[in-house]
Amino acid sequence: MHEELKEEEIVNRVGGRFKLSTLIQKRMIALNQGARPLVDMRTSDKMAIVIQEIMQDKIYLDLAGNVRSREEAEDMGGPMGDTVDLTQPEE
Repeated sequence: MHEELKEEEIVNRVGGRFKLSTLIQKRMIALNQGARPLVDMRTSDKMAIVIQEIMQDKIYLDLAGNVRSREEAEDMGGPMGDTVDLTQPEE
């Protein structure tokens, strides 16, 4: 088990254990389907990648329960508050 998952910090960062579980599950599916990691890590451990994305505030669940990235929305030149759905394949 990853040590970060034993700490309350990651649970509090996401807003609860249910949200954390949902976020991890959805992001793992996206990575397994070919989505690119949002953190630079030299590992094939997708769980470690997802944990770091959460800890670095790269991903979160929106109100509809979709995995979103603040950084990609800003890179795309969208207005603040826009998000990119990371559960969808890249075009």
